[in-house]
Amino acid sequence: MATDYDAPRRNENDDVSEDSLEELKARRNEAQSAVVDVDEGDTAESFELPGADLSGEELTVKVVPKQADEFTCSVCFLVQHRSRLASESGGRLICVDCA
Repeated sequence: MATDYDAPRRNENDDVSEDSLEELKARRNEAQSAVVDVDEGDTAESFELPGADLSGEELTVKVVPKQADEFTCSVCFLVQHRSRLASESGGRLICVDCA
């Protein structure tokens, strides 16, 4: 239920019966009216559906090759910084998350 914070506050000792019939009807109509704010950017055209044809789209991600201070974990296959190396045994490099 919406609350009008600008309206004067009522005390517990205020009698509800003091309100006029018109004021009660207006309050009831205000409580029942629902206003939906629709942003023009939220139209159906802006949503991508699963399985949509994206063959015409191009990725704009810059791929950087593995640096000298990085290694590839032999368990999770993520490229990690050398400071995250937990163990190296038999040529297998393992990060701290997989160790």
